[in-house]
Amino acid sequence: MNIMQNRWVDTKELQEERFRQDPEARERWERTALARAVAIAVIRYRAKHKLSQRALAKLLGMPQSHIARLEMGEHNPSVDMLQRLAQGLGQCFIVAVAPAARAEELALPAGAQVLSDVRAADGSRVLAGTCP
Repeated sequence: MNIMQNRWVDTKELQEERFRQDPEARERWERTALARAVAIAVIRYRAKHKLSQRALAKLLGMPQSHIARLEMGEHNPSVDMLQRLAQGLGQCFIVAVAPAARAEELALPAGAQVLSDVRAADGSRVLAGTCP
């Protein structure tokens, strides 16, 4: 059944349909949860501070291409990169990962902003956010 038959469809429904058709897409989505969370944080920071990628790169002392790559959300950042972003942006990042048996235990501190909350096909969970 085509899910786009003259009715509104939310993005989760579209995403689930894509994952049913392409299991590799689900695996990529789950694997890059942290990358997307960091991309959201960097883009929000740039928008809030009215900075171009080039201006943010200068602030962080890195090439503009690194900012572009971060904002694509396709490659998980290293811990070193997270530390560099935290220091340069004054931004606190929270990353929590749990196996299926403990997935419900994950929570961010009060006031933290959720950037990504992904449950893998195996039931494990990746939760990422920024500090209040």
